[in-house]
Amino acid sequence: MEVRKLFFNSDNATLYGELISSGDGVARPTIVMSHGLSGIFAMDLPFYAEHFVKRGFTCFMYDHRNWGLSSGWPRCETDPWRQISDMREAISFVRLKPEVDSEKIGLWGTSYSGGHVLTVGALDMRVTCVVSQVPLISGSRTFEKWIPEEKKKEFLERMVKDLDARAEGAIPQTTKAALVGSETEEWVKSSDVRNQYVNQITLRTFDLMRTYEPLQFVNMIEKPVALIVAKEDTQTPVEWQVEAFEKIRATKKLYPIEGRHYDVYGKYKQAAAEAASEWFSLYLSK
Repeated sequence: MEVRKLFFNSDNATLYGELISSGDGVARPTIVMSHGLSGIFAMDLPFYAEHFVKRGFTCFMYDHRNWGLSSGWPRCETDPWRQISDMREAISFVRLKPEVDSEKIGLWGTSYSGGHVLTVGALDMRVTCVVSQVPLISGSRTFEKWIPEEKKKEFLERMVKDLDARAEGAIPQTTKAALVGSETEEWVKSSDVRNQYVNQITLRTFDLMRTYEPLQFVNMIEKPVALIVAKEDTQTPVEWQVEAFEKIRATKKLYPIEGRHYDVYGKYKQAAAEAASEWFSLYLSK
């Protein structure tokens, strides 16, 4: 197995990624991979990438702009539409590599980027097939779920105040990405690279989230799509994921696995990886 550390440019940012291949020089079907809302790829994605490479694929995983080892400002800000643009640039970049079969590009995304791969899968004809794991389906609904009703007015006022201050050159305001006692904090503490994780996220991230609706794109997808859903997911509720699945008109399969949202990076990651491998073997290896 060979790992190449690479950088690619996308809209005034330089993104860091790693290309993992068999090392034999053969161009193989390739899976482009990225993490969720505040995740960096070092958090559990190498497990998936190594799993896929052992099954005959090349993998390219990268950090989103403003996160991890990628550049971009403001730090710790997640803009879904910039990330979608970056994902398409990642496809362009990786298709030029000798380890990559440029006509066989699969997308694998988890949580927030699970929504991205559904969106890019609908928009980009270079994509052969898609695996979306515990995806965000509706940004507006997720915002309503995550922000308690009694705190919503105060939170919205903080967002607006931050937007005005940023227009005057102020440093973007942040909040905790992993709240004390939350499932997210539990997952971060269990990660082998928790010391690399920055537990901050800009307020504007949540304003941007409210504009992001991957559900609007799923009926446009024309290539095979698999959804891997956690049966007890409450972060991105499983019923919303099933709703999206039912709207997909292309070849599709729903893979229900045990556990909660973050268990796909923990005790049920093997099951999730096997499900994704099955789909890629069926539709990316052809």
